[in-house]
Amino acid sequence: MTDAPRLDPAGDENPVTRKDVEGEVEAHVRAFEGTWIGRVAWVVGIALALYHIWVNTLGAFDQIWLTAIHFAGFAFLCALRYPLFRTRSPGATRAVLAFDVVFGLVVAVATLWLISNQNAIYDRGVKLSQLDYVLSFIVIGGAIELTRRATGLIIPILIVIALTYVVWWGPEAPGVFRFAGLSLETLLFRSVFSDEGMFGSIALISATFVFMFILFGAFLVRSGAGEFIIDLARAVAGRFVGGPGFVAVLSSGLTGTISGSAVANTVSTGVITIPLMKRAGFPPKFAAGVEAAASTGGQLMPPIMGAGAFVMATYTQISYLEIVAVSFLPAIVYFLSVAFFVRIQAKKLNLTASDPDAPTAWQVLKKGGPSFLIPVTLLIGLLVAGYTPVYAAGFAIVACIVASWFTPHRMGPRAVLDALALGSQNMIMTAVLLISVGLLINVIAMTGVGNTFSLMINEWAGNSLIIALVLIALASLVLGMGLPVTASYIVLATLSAPALHALIQNNALIDVLVTGGVPEAARMTMMLADPNAMTALAAPMSREAASAFIASMPPEVLTLVYPQVLDPVTVKLALLSAHMIIFWLSQDSNVTPPVCLTAFAAAAIAKTPPMATGVVSWKVAKGIYLMPILFAYTAFLGGPPLEVAHVFVIAVVGVYALGAAIEGHMEAPLGWPMRLLLFAAGVALIWPNNTIVESVGAVGVIAIFAWNVRADRKRQKARVAAAAS
Repeated sequence: MTDAPRLDPAGDENPVTRKDVEGEVEAHVRAFEGTWIGRVAWVVGIALALYHIWVNTLGAFDQIWLTAIHFAGFAFLCALRYPLFRTRSPGATRAVLAFDVVFGLVVAVATLWLISNQNAIYDRGVKLSQLDYVLSFIVIGGAIELTRRATGLIIPILIVIALTYVVWWGPEAPGVFRFAGLSLETLLFRSVFSDEGMFGSIALISATFVFMFILFGAFLVRSGAGEFIIDLARAVAGRFVGGPGFVAVLSSGLTGTISGSAVANTVSTGVITIPLMKRAGFPPKFAAGVEAAASTGGQLMPPIMGAGAFVMATYTQISYLEIVAVSFLPAIVYFLSVAFFVRIQAKKLNLTASDPDAPTAWQVLKKGGPSFLIPVTLLIGLLVAGYTPVYAAGFAIVACIVASWFTPHRMGPRAVLDALALGSQNMIMTAVLLISVGLLINVIAMTGVGNTFSLMINEWAGNSLIIALVLIALASLVLGMGLPVTASYIVLATLSAPALHALIQNNALIDVLVTGGVPEAARMTMMLADPNAMTALAAPMSREAASAFIASMPPEVLTLVYPQVLDPVTVKLALLSAHMIIFWLSQDSNVTPPVCLTAFAAAAIAKTPPMATGVVSWKVAKGIYLMPILFAYTAFLGGPPLEVAHVFVIAVVGVYALGAAIEGHMEAPLGWPMRLLLFAAGVALIWPNNTIVESVGAVGVIAIFAWNVRADRKRQKARVAAAAS
């Protein structure tokens, strides 16, 4: 092993510009790999990891210092990892590398220097000195430039537009987006020192929860858990019909428990599962599409779920443990939906079991099980016991080291240092991204654009929850073309979660109006907007009348009514559902053309056309769009256990029916009339409706499946008879 391990870009949370920067990174790394600069980068990565472990478990640090050191360290590593621009000659590469070293050091030093001036700035009455102006421009400009290197131009352009809106063109903007403007001094101060700014709440999430779990994933990988996951998936699913496809689904789901990166998931598991699927007889585009869709689901699988679960916990003030607990069953439904496509495709192609060399589950568990099972079990146990996520992750990291001693991948001192460095390397893009996004979030908070956007969604949706879901899905797709998944979720949640939360609460409020159970205090509150409210609410309403009545209420009145009419559990469920809907829809950029980076990564492994692979992955990943409907209209994310189980069952049957209708095949081919019936039955199960319609849909799917199995048996007998003759 070399003194300076290669900085591998495959660890990125979302390589938004992987195609654009891969060549530069490789040339850049070759220029200093094995040199003193490379050793410095390796040592800085280890030091950063140890610093984060200490402050998150034993130490105590002021928040702004914690996040400032976090940014300073990763700014330096980012400058080394992502070059200023592409170079062709060794001399130019060395020159760019020298500039990047100086640039990274200047940004890091300026950050710490500016934060050290905080008390002096307050002593002057929040007035910036000339030096403070210079340092602020270096820190903010450095963050924007490093984000450009790591993620491309879209996020920096959005940040620049937002910052100039505050001090320049906001007063000239027309209509509802007109903003009076703030001074440059105010903008710079708030961008750095406010709770919504660069070193505020989002940066704190990055420096605590996100880093500790990414570091935990690095230790799992270094301890051999990745190899164990692939072998276990082969042992469990490899011998089934279409088994390699199930291996891809299962291994990507298990990898998702230790990695919050869809593309890293694709790269690490796809290099094994895609060739397996191709050898088994699956078309290359389908093999790549399945891997991309399954790896996208890795970000939906607890306990890590990328950085989104931690951001969601902060935004909603709902515990991280509760978020990951309610996310498990929806994630299972999603992976089952991908597995159904695998099964249907295998039957269409008449594939047989094709991995006779797959190990047994006992062989796999005996060989590498402790490296995965002990740390993950300990992590979950500590979370359930009430430990904070960062403490649980810290203990789980130690468990990774100890557990590896019972496997062929024993971790000694060098392996531990490599894991520390790997965790820091895998965190570079995420750290720089989340801190830079703070600039955008700060502008949204300062200017009130978020409230304006929410009101526009309400107006465009016409108080219709389903239309709002479509609008947010379209917005997430557009944002996802340029933003990584986590950034897309943060921006979209800031802008649209309040509107979606209100619409879900309105839906629950309509149910109360239909039953006539509105408390007197709420009726009196509604009289503030409608003097006739007492009379109108005295008796049960029709659903249409209730919807019209709610639509006539001003938002500020409804805000007072919600806690008077709805119980706290319903209010919290509505908030969680709104954010989970946005989180799920934010994943679609991974698999939806024209920009579907996870699918492109899978296509590179399968050697298939990227755009055609994206179309296949988009079809296979339909569960991303179906689950948000259930989140909006049912209690899938926190209702009574029996109700949650009921929704889970109808969701599983519904996604199978819709997948089979799309493919025109179950166990045997389906004609168009049967496909239409099956599609209608699937919609009846997934679409919000009453129990009778759901029951009819379920009976219809079961009847069609039974008929189809019988048709398949007849077909198999005919094939055997033809072969015998």
